[in-house]
Amino acid sequence: MRSLFVLLSLLLLPEMAMAGGFESLGLTGTERGIYTVLIFIIAYGFVMTEEFTHLRKSKPVILAAGIIWANAAVLAAQAGVSVEDMHEAFEYNLKEYAELMLFLLVAMTYINSMAERNVFEALRSWLVRRQFGYRKLFLITGVITFFLSAVADNLTAALLVGAVVMAVGADNPKFVSIGFVNLVVAANAGGAFCPFGDITTLMVWQAEYAEFFDFFRLFIPSAVNYGVPAAVMYFAVPDEQPKVTDEAAVQLKPGAIQICVMFLLTIVTAVSFKQALHLPPFMGMMVGLSALMLYGYRLKTNYCIEGEEGFDVFNKVRHAEWDTLLFFFGVVFAVGGLGYIGYLELLSGAMYDGLGATTANILVGVISAIVDNIPVMFAVLNMNLDMDLYQWLLVTLTAGVGGSLLSVGSAAGVALMGQSDHKYTFFSHLKWTPAIAGGYIASIVAHYLING
Repeated sequence: MRSLFVLLSLLLLPEMAMAGGFESLGLTGTERGIYTVLIFIIAYGFVMTEEFTHLRKSKPVILAAGIIWANAAVLAAQAGVSVEDMHEAFEYNLKEYAELMLFLLVAMTYINSMAERNVFEALRSWLVRRQFGYRKLFLITGVITFFLSAVADNLTAALLVGAVVMAVGADNPKFVSIGFVNLVVAANAGGAFCPFGDITTLMVWQAEYAEFFDFFRLFIPSAVNYGVPAAVMYFAVPDEQPKVTDEAAVQLKPGAIQICVMFLLTIVTAVSFKQALHLPPFMGMMVGLSALMLYGYRLKTNYCIEGEEGFDVFNKVRHAEWDTLLFFFGVVFAVGGLGYIGYLELLSGAMYDGLGATTANILVGVISAIVDNIPVMFAVLNMNLDMDLYQWLLVTLTAGVGGSLLSVGSAAGVALMGQSDHKYTFFSHLKWTPAIAGGYIASIVAHYLING
């Protein structure tokens, strides 16, 4: 926390800066510049207290983004910067957001479609009916979450498997508590080694600092990050059998398997567009969305039961996590505006020039346990850092798994606290933070030994 305070204080020093390939204003020491930093801190304070205020996180950051860019425009005019140059900086952020937003929108639509076809519910039902013991279920749910979060986002993976943990551990609060810690660590670790698993990993891939298959070098470090705390927690799991349940089997709806296959083919298409055609991955994702739309028409035509609406792909688009997508909009433009004023270069100098790339990248992971990893990673990407592939993979790893250190460090942790009926709390997670920190350090060492 002290390091974070020092870094924030350095933001108040005046200096010329570069961001996103264009010259920034270098007006960080002005009253208006400092005011924009305070606006961002206040807005992010509301984001961090969302669990208590129930104010959606997108609302304050979108407002902050508008205020920050309004002030940036005034500062640019006062500095004699042309409207065209200011628009270039603004449109850079718009391009970054549009590409990521369209990519994520397609992924969320596919996940919602699979959920509507009972894919995830059938998996949950199967696990519950198998009557595994608590320790075996601890391992199974962790491994499933680890791999599931590599193709779905960590929030979806944690909530899906969290429903299993709650169903079988309803009468055992200790199992639910430690099981949810296990899921948070597994979800964050699993999302780090695949561009489809975490927004920060996706951002690094789309920024072209690493190729798609480069990220799979992080598989073993990610597995170590999950395996170390899981091994420690395993012996604290009750060695008991849950009560017998009369859970009924859930049947897949027509087209469920086909949509799963189409999602995998959409991922292949997105990678192919990037690797072979040198087009942005979101274009391949949009092709996959069109395929889902056409197949959805077939489902609605052939399998619609009278009196039911049937499969409608636009309902799946409508139910995408718009709060997350709009939160991402606010983050991109708020951080982009601060970067245009000149703050990202100051932060880069304080962290990367002052501490060195390795130390700074490890610190990024620690900071992401307190501040959401999306603005942290977006700031890093816009510092114009000259790092090799090893360092870019390191910061991808640390930003992805650092949120596991605290329950509030990731969307998965915050969501599970709400789902657990007070069985999983900030302090129940904090009890295992030393073990999670051990996994964090071990994963960095594994990355060094394998990829260094």
